[in-house]
Amino acid sequence: MTFTAPPPSLGGHQLLVFLVAVVTLLLVARLLASLAERVGMPAIVGELATGVILGPSLLGHLLPGLTGWIFPSAAQQMNLLDAVGQLGILLLVGLTGTHLDVAMVRRRKATAARISLGGLLIPLVLGLGVGYLLADWISGAPVADRTLFAGFIAVAMCVTAIPVIAKTLSDMRLLHRDIGQLTMAAGTIDDAVGWFLLSVVSMAATVGLAAGHVFQAIGYLLGFVALAVLAGRPLVRRAMRLADRAEGPGPSIVTAVVIVLTGAAMTQALHMEPVFGAFVAGILVGLPRAANQAKLAALRTVVLTVLAPLFLATAGFRMDLTALAEPRVALAAVVVLAVAILGKFAGAYAGARLSRLSRWEGLAIGAGMNSRGVVEVVVALTGLRLGILNTAGYTIVVLVAIVTSVMAPPLLRYTCARITENEDERLRKIDHDTWAGVPARPSPSSAGEPA
Repeated sequence: MTFTAPPPSLGGHQLLVFLVAVVTLLLVARLLASLAERVGMPAIVGELATGVILGPSLLGHLLPGLTGWIFPSAAQQMNLLDAVGQLGILLLVGLTGTHLDVAMVRRRKATAARISLGGLLIPLVLGLGVGYLLADWISGAPVADRTLFAGFIAVAMCVTAIPVIAKTLSDMRLLHRDIGQLTMAAGTIDDAVGWFLLSVVSMAATVGLAAGHVFQAIGYLLGFVALAVLAGRPLVRRAMRLADRAEGPGPSIVTAVVIVLTGAAMTQALHMEPVFGAFVAGILVGLPRAANQAKLAALRTVVLTVLAPLFLATAGFRMDLTALAEPRVALAAVVVLAVAILGKFAGAYAGARLSRLSRWEGLAIGAGMNSRGVVEVVVALTGLRLGILNTAGYTIVVLVAIVTSVMAPPLLRYTCARITENEDERLRKIDHDTWAGVPARPSPSSAGEPA
């Protein structure tokens, strides 16, 4: 038997650069998050702005030498940051799944489905039109395949960012509200369809679009969900109960992390996005009689304050706002941003009103569903990797992610303050506070109807 030599370990200089980059990102993200909170915005707004400020859009343009030393463009260095960021986003999505009130979603599944359908179809149709008509303007150069480009822009318009919505709702202490739960449920459907459509566009860009590939993708999606329901649910429940027998939280945290990452690995192996698998696995962990949620409080703290900010901060590194200096690109950015916002708002609002929700509830759901954040960044990175987008197109798509994520918090705060908190929401809030280990305090949106 022959043994191959182990791969070389991380070099001293590479490790130094990695540590300096992580320290810089965390410090700046924490500073900007604190500033955002001081002006009444959730921490995620500052964390998203970190990469834009430290990347080529600002610091990299003004002090390229300093930026190049802290954040080298070498693939292996960026891969280290990306790996940490991916771990953070998968755990954030998984923890988001643990907060989903499955019983409430089951009771109001028709409402969630209508909201999701409206939030998908209208942006999808508008995105196809804008992508086809303004392909050359969005990309800043002639596009070889306008149909493929239009399909990609349509996918970017219809997605919803479950991770960003989750962190926004968590920062604002709105996860316990029915509006928050419905937004999460409808966003989950949107994301599942969005990942499927992204897979279809990716196939078309690489191996061509054939009926066999589409049916295969649908089969994988349905098969994974069926496996999670039939086999995953009892296995996860048993594993979490065994872990919870230990006196400390360590075994429970490790078991939950393993379950979430296993779900992510399974969907990645099936050529679907790993965040979908992480979210489904998180739902299984959070089902009644599965995990002791109080023991996962330490994991939530680390993910929300360390790992997730690292991912959000690195998302802006590949964005270059100087591309908007070109008038045609800037005009295309304005059009795409307007269509993205109006399409998602109109679709989600229409679905909510058809479900007989109030005007304020419809506006609140529209504000939440409009937040594109992390998912839009992942879509943009996919387009950049496949060659569908260039730097200008990538910047426009990520700009949509940032602007819509910044818009959501003030609109949610304004609308939710006008929706009376019911008894179920109060009980759910007590449960969430207990899981997180925080003292009870009034919710910012529990004041009821304004005078």
